[in-house]
Amino acid sequence: MSVESMVQGMIDALTDALGDAAKHDKGNSAAGTRVRKAMQGAKATAQDVRTKVQGDKNSR
Repeated sequence: MSVESMVQGMIDALTDALGDAAKHDKGNSAAGTRVRKAMQGAKATAQDVRTKVQGDKNSR
């Protein structure tokens, strides 16, 4: 998987989470759970991107 597609996937997932973030701000606690899940996924993907970029840099 390319770094570009990984970053685009993160952007798409976070964009989808915006709706739940707005619901959370209005008091919907279930939406807050979904936002936290999206943030955890973004964190994991960000780490994967960092690892891939570092690996690519070290292999050149």
